[in-house]
Amino acid sequence: MECEGIAGIERFSSPGKGRGLRVTRAYEVGELLFSCPAYSYVLSVNERGFICEQCFTRKKGLAKCGKCKKAFYCNVNCQKKNWPMHKLECHAMCVYGENWCPSETVRLVARIIARLRHQRERSPSEKLLLLKDMEAHMEDMDNEKKEMTEAHIAGLHHFYSKHLDFPDHHALLTLLSQVHCNGFTVEDEELSSLGLAIFPDIALLNHSCCPNVIVTYRGIHAEVRAVQKISQGQEIYTSYIDLLYPTEDRIEKLRDIYYFSCDCKECTTKSMDMKKMNVRKLSDEISQKEIRDMVFYARKAMEDFRKLLEMCELSIDKMSTVFDDANIYILHMMYQAMGICLFMENYDGAVRYGEKIMKPYTVLYPAYSLNIASMYLKMGRLYMALDRKSTVALKCKIFHYLFNIV
Repeated sequence: MECEGIAGIERFSSPGKGRGLRVTRAYEVGELLFSCPAYSYVLSVNERGFICEQCFTRKKGLAKCGKCKKAFYCNVNCQKKNWPMHKLECHAMCVYGENWCPSETVRLVARIIARLRHQRERSPSEKLLLLKDMEAHMEDMDNEKKEMTEAHIAGLHHFYSKHLDFPDHHALLTLLSQVHCNGFTVEDEELSSLGLAIFPDIALLNHSCCPNVIVTYRGIHAEVRAVQKISQGQEIYTSYIDLLYPTEDRIEKLRDIYYFSCDCKECTTKSMDMKKMNVRKLSDEISQKEIRDMVFYARKAMEDFRKLLEMCELSIDKMSTVFDDANIYILHMMYQAMGICLFMENYDGAVRYGEKIMKPYTVLYPAYSLNIASMYLKMGRLYMALDRKSTVALKCKIFHYLFNIV
């Protein structure tokens, strides 16, 4: 399979990082570097009925599969294109009924296996990297991840054995490990998850907590766009994780999921950590132990209190005795509270939390962050829904921000 390449981009050996991508010409902020179609993808079950299974278009009046009644499409053309993948699940969903419950990872791997079986040449998603050559990090997996991988393999055999001939056990372990390290959550403009996909060429991007590109999604295509000026010959970096959190949290997450520690400028200098970890100025000095104890509490609260608004409010009240309102743990809890308010259709409550979040976000996130853009979109839609009349300035900010980012 010959390597076709991408105009303006080349693969190279990045010192200390392995494979990477760099530009062969300069790019300005907002400029599209390249686009990559998904090699394989799967729509989240929760989005069925709202989004086309084939092209990921959100629209009303989608047509459902006549057999399983669970898959929805824009039209007959989308349904026909999707049939080679949907047939892996259509009959099984009818047979298993409510007991049909493979994970998104299992569903994606089943589709990859089905495509690999018939693939004879390099796909448009593999101009720079073949899927089989993606990193797997099998030697770095702990026992918990190994057990989860074995459970995924069991799920594959249970739900897909009728339509798939599986490779040997080691090949399945490798493929699942590759998906774990290189899978992308496809998101809409508000960063809501739509499904899971594999983009081999995008997987070549190395991580930095000071990224110069972002990855966004247009249907089943991933787009790489500059958020800093990029000079000819410069490596391009994206962020694998949410950059709101302090250095210690980011490094812990990178080690857990991607098996490396970041040595970018922000992780080395920790220049934003003090702002992210603001504490209240009280008459009595707050000890380091109190701060550590509150960090431990905040982390536990983020895991345990995601669904009930009352719990979020109680957590915010407690953390506010030590943490400043711009502290990232309070911001996280406010974001959860905002989401719960939206779910409960308490739009005034959602606006109240959103307004508290916006200003710190613009300070703590890098320029042209998708997280800020998604918040502007949420707030703009909320203000329009509530018919607020004092929102001209915010609307101008929204359009200015989005115009510059895309």
